[in-house]
Amino acid sequence: MNYWYIFDLPVKEIKIKSLENEMSKNSFWSDQKNAHKVIRKIKNLKNTIDNFTFLQGMLDEIKILFDLNLEENDGEIWKEILQKVSVFEKCFSKQELVFIFDDDYDKNNAIVTIRPGAGGTESQDWAEMLLRMYLKWAEKNKFAAKIVEISPAEEAGIKNVTFTVSGEFAHGYLKAEKGIHRLVRISPFDSNKRRHTSFASVEVIPEVDEETDIDIIESDLRIDTYRASGAGGQHVNTTDSAVRITHIPTNIVVQCQNERSQYSNKITAMKILRAKLFKHYQEEKAKDIKGIRGKQKEIAWGSQIRSYVFHPYQMIKDHRTEVESGNTQAVMDGELNIFIEAYLKDKKNK
Repeated sequence: MNYWYIFDLPVKEIKIKSLENEMSKNSFWSDQKNAHKVIRKIKNLKNTIDNFTFLQGMLDEIKILFDLNLEENDGEIWKEILQKVSVFEKCFSKQELVFIFDDDYDKNNAIVTIRPGAGGTESQDWAEMLLRMYLKWAEKNKFAAKIVEISPAEEAGIKNVTFTVSGEFAHGYLKAEKGIHRLVRISPFDSNKRRHTSFASVEVIPEVDEETDIDIIESDLRIDTYRASGAGGQHVNTTDSAVRITHIPTNIVVQCQNERSQYSNKITAMKILRAKLFKHYQEEKAKDIKGIRGKQKEIAWGSQIRSYVFHPYQMIKDHRTEVESGNTQAVMDGELNIFIEAYLKDKKNK
């Protein structure tokens, strides 16, 4: 186990004191948005320290039992020690990533968009396979996933999809997935059964609340309604419930068709627009387009973060960490944490 997180705690305590000094100023509440942001930061930092204190208590208890067993040499005590060590390891593993999540937006919900690369039906089918994989991952990890907008392809697969993943640290986990994903397999759409390579991009951005300093001017928006298609109940094909919002100054377009009313679709679309504008302004401010989204890459060979090989052998490999898995079915069924956790820990250590 790597215990470097422990040495990061004094830094977090210093941050808390600094933020509490900021709270003590008379002008603190003059900026409501910043005040709430500072309070959330203090809460998150204190939760991190409380988690460490809990783990430290477990270690102290194990040490007492170990010292006792040096004198008693009792098999039952040793059995209890092993049980407590096993519980500690599970608790530590669960909390380990919490120490890593120190970005302001790691705790937020995530907004995920998947787009197929060049290759027509083959890539569109791959994009749909990735969608299923992430929905399975969310279910296994107790996150709530909801498709906001999806465009089915003509023959098979999807042209694009946007969905939200809600729960604590959803963005912290899923930011490890942003990038190009490559598939190698025997194509089910090729009558000659040849091997094909397909690409799809995954974009992940944090959902931001209304307290975030993003000004959206009503006159800058063009709002269109249209008749939705696909699943969602019989109302979908009979009413203009779907909403498309265009932010004219940036030409950012968001759509929502999955809610049961035009009003609900508009609220969801505005939430996604706020997140995309936040990302846009962060990138603009950074100028080098690194910020939250990461550097944009072409959806093609050489830029992939992970390869999924189904033929001539079965192997999934993350090119950033060299982590591999030969159990391709399990990964496609949502067993992604081996890749996500390795990437996040590697990124923190650099």
